[in-house]
Amino acid sequence: MPDPSGFLRADRRLPARRPVPVRISDWREVYPTASDELIREQAGRCMDCGIPFCHDGCPLGNRIPDWNDLVRTGDWASAIGSLHATNNFPEFTGRLCPAPCEAACVLGVPGRAGTPTADGPGAVTIKQVEVEIINRAFDADLVTPQARPVSTGRRVAVVGSGPAGLAAAQQLVRAGHAVTVYERDDAIGGLLRYGIPDFKLEKEHIDRRLAQLAAEGVEFRTGVAVGVDVTADQLRSAYDAVVLACGALAGRDTPATPGRGLRGVHQAMEHLVAANRVVAGREPAAAVDAAGKHVVIIGGGDTAADCLGVAHRQGAAGVHQLDLYPQPPSARDAARDPWPTWPWILRSYPAHEEGGERVFAVAVQEFVDDGTGAVRAVRIAEVTVEKRNGERIMTVVPGTERELPADLVLLAIGFEGTERQPLLEQFGVARNARGAVDTDADWQAADGVFVAGDMHRGASLVVWAIAEGRAAAAAAHRYLSGTGDLPAPVAPATQPLGALL
Repeated sequence: MPDPSGFLRADRRLPARRPVPVRISDWREVYPTASDELIREQAGRCMDCGIPFCHDGCPLGNRIPDWNDLVRTGDWASAIGSLHATNNFPEFTGRLCPAPCEAACVLGVPGRAGTPTADGPGAVTIKQVEVEIINRAFDADLVTPQARPVSTGRRVAVVGSGPAGLAAAQQLVRAGHAVTVYERDDAIGGLLRYGIPDFKLEKEHIDRRLAQLAAEGVEFRTGVAVGVDVTADQLRSAYDAVVLACGALAGRDTPATPGRGLRGVHQAMEHLVAANRVVAGREPAAAVDAAGKHVVIIGGGDTAADCLGVAHRQGAAGVHQLDLYPQPPSARDAARDPWPTWPWILRSYPAHEEGGERVFAVAVQEFVDDGTGAVRAVRIAEVTVEKRNGERIMTVVPGTERELPADLVLLAIGFEGTERQPLLEQFGVARNARGAVDTDADWQAADGVFVAGDMHRGASLVVWAIAEGRAAAAAAHRYLSGTGDLPAPVAPATQPLGALL
């Protein structure tokens, strides 16, 4: 078992981030590789709980105490085997997942003596241990293609190449099926490729994993919009099953806000994709660039923080990030969010220490015209928000209106679900009230058509995307009368820990 006194001797520690003046001058990842000493110390804090709540916090069911102990003893080769047993892409989750497993760690129980009250209170640094395992595995050439099994003679098309689609593809090809992944963009990766900035995920991590998938037999076709360039009927005739993993990229908008149509007001993904394409060398200049501009980012989540980090690196003159809700507390409110559920606390991302100002409990009343049809400012007001009968009621506080300068406004207020696109009607599936696509208990939205990831769940975490991709692959394998069972970590109706509280 892990060191029985490790959690008594060592506090929670993360590796130091690269200095702000250095990292905002490039697009490299914020965190450098941690030392073996630090990671083994942190892994040794794991208590090997009789009931490992971290497993319930993680939809993949990662064997966290197992690989913590293997890291503690320096057995990195066995650690990656344990990690890969439940997670196809720990290099993605270890960098991008907000780690609900850490929120469910027993060392984060409120009130524990010596427990910090900052983000991720007291928990084992599970996410950091995870990413260090996969970093060392790649460095030691321990991530190799699996031998191809005997072919089943069945063919599967996967539409969408984000983490859900790639996880489904890898599981199915390892079961002996011939798998082709279709991607409408010019490169494989979905949001991982062009939606996530390099300072969070350098794209070499995608490329080397794609090399493994290709060697295992997955075929990739880019620049193909299913429903336009190839029809659903064509896929149905060429393949025995189809997995739809098209994401949830329809951004939430504010069409009723005066001035929404002004130049300079954009969806967040327009900004992020443009920047990523420049960094990737696909475009000479960003179509939406913050250089020299006063930027206002509307939204308080991951996407807003990504826009903030990009704006810093593009040389914004100044940035305000607006949040509709009041500033969260620094520690878990046990009455509101009892352990081990995901707590509502103030989360500061690396981008926040790089600059900019966060403004809480405000809402935009108007995008102000400069007289030429471009935005010059946003008029905001303080607000209170409450829920009544399940509906959000926002009230403006009188006398609190003011203007913030704004040459560029980015809407990072969430997503409305999967995009309306021809393939939905062609496959005979429809968006529900949340903009997602419902399935039956076997992950099917139509006969032989499986749906996974954000397209099914709505915009969610990378760990949920991989879990759903694995589960949908298991269902497709059964549908194809494949031999044996593939792991299915979640069911279509599975909800995060504490979702019903």
